[in-house]
Amino acid sequence: MAIPTLIEVSDGSLSSVDSKNWDAVVVVTPTLNLTDLTAVYGPIRAAAEVDERVGKEVTMVHTKQVAGGRLVIAPTGPIQRDWDDVRRYGDAAKAGVRRARDAGARRPLLLVPRVPVDGPYDHALEVSLLGALEGLWEPLEARQVRGEQELEPMTHLGFAASTGAQGARIIETVSAIETGRRLARDLAGTEPERMTPMAFAEHCRDAFAHTAVKVQLIDNNDEIQNSYPLLAAVARASSAVPRHRPCVLRLCYEGAGDIRETLLLAGTGMSRDKGGAATVAGFIRTLAALAPAGRRVVAELGLVRNSIGANAYVSDEILTSHAGVRVRVGNTDAEGRLVLADLLSHLRHRALEARAPILLSVATLTGHAARAVGPYTVAIENGPARKLRLAAGLASLGDQWADPVELSRLRREDFDFIRPRTKADDVLQCNNAPSSATERGHQFPAAFLLRASGLEQHGGDSRTPLPFVHLDLGGSACEGGDWQHGHPTAAMVTNLSARWAMDR
Repeated sequence: MAIPTLIEVSDGSLSSVDSKNWDAVVVVTPTLNLTDLTAVYGPIRAAAEVDERVGKEVTMVHTKQVAGGRLVIAPTGPIQRDWDDVRRYGDAAKAGVRRARDAGARRPLLLVPRVPVDGPYDHALEVSLLGALEGLWEPLEARQVRGEQELEPMTHLGFAASTGAQGARIIETVSAIETGRRLARDLAGTEPERMTPMAFAEHCRDAFAHTAVKVQLIDNNDEIQNSYPLLAAVARASSAVPRHRPCVLRLCYEGAGDIRETLLLAGTGMSRDKGGAATVAGFIRTLAALAPAGRRVVAELGLVRNSIGANAYVSDEILTSHAGVRVRVGNTDAEGRLVLADLLSHLRHRALEARAPILLSVATLTGHAARAVGPYTVAIENGPARKLRLAAGLASLGDQWADPVELSRLRREDFDFIRPRTKADDVLQCNNAPSSATERGHQFPAAFLLRASGLEQHGGDSRTPLPFVHLDLGGSACEGGDWQHGHPTAAMVTNLSARWAMDR
């Protein structure tokens, strides 16, 4: 099914008993003292008197006082402690709407009363809706086999907003973000044979077919070899299999009016490890839906299959990047940074001719990111980006929109780690140990990206500084860190959309 249609109601306390429109009511709340919601206050208090779980975990009460006879109480838990944040609303809404769905509801009404008025919870309603929609998504390969109607049966989702104008804005924003996140989840979560490099590209082509985004596919073997030599090396053993052949997908969006800012993104997609490319594609799908003026966005997605075989690239091999940097391979399983380096080199050339350029690389790059910060995206920036406080800005937006970011720093040890050990090469790609077992295992790859792509020449001390932020989704791209069975999170689609897709 498509995303459930979002419908604003003018008064949550009245609409909750309108059984003609809704077949369940889901209340997301930090308190049971909801005296202003007359239709649900009595049943909630009565249920709490006989069931101690009410207000502590998701519970459902049968009552004729609400639509469909189904009242789901989804508590957020505490929200005022130093370590609480708006994700509590999203998590509660996800669990509550899932409970309503499993009980047979197809048109639930989501009520989010008693939201604190201070800054950290300004977007609690939007976050609740996004949490609910996230909870209703099912994997693409499951939908293809069992049918979308069976797996995603909800058709409408109601909510109460304070004014009609605000409600219309919320519907537009949430629908656009979820359209992008749904694309990202489908791309990232689908198994490698259903989502090969070319299948990934075709899925994106379909997604952008009726938008203002221009799509260009680079799949000619000679062009890949000449223009993306590191990417070509990663894909060397897969090139003999037509469906596994590498490609680069270029996505371009240009908003109306004078361009005041240019965003250039590189994303990687390999086998099951497609989170970076998926996030970038999802963000641009949201961008296309919201159509902000004055921004140009260019993305290059490197789509490869890192196969093994007689023609595979090997450790100790020396490759020359698109930027002319000689790279000594230290670990063939650290292929993502090789792909990113070539993409960034191309984007670097575009950035030098662009208005107010900002470069981003996005990838599920290291296990060390997950070991270091758990289920959070890591942002690492160069000097020009730090001067603009780009990563700090993304972290602030993440706190507001439930798409959090942890800040990390490049240090001199990271550049020492990648230094050449001989005159034969310019940079070491990696050591031969897992990143999770290596000191600064998520920081030094960012130093490698700067050097191998040529961006090291555009630091704060150069005549042409270029701000660059690397986003490592190694810990954030999949629920629970379970890459085989966990749901993809579409991490950073919301965050990037809040920064670059919404009018500010």
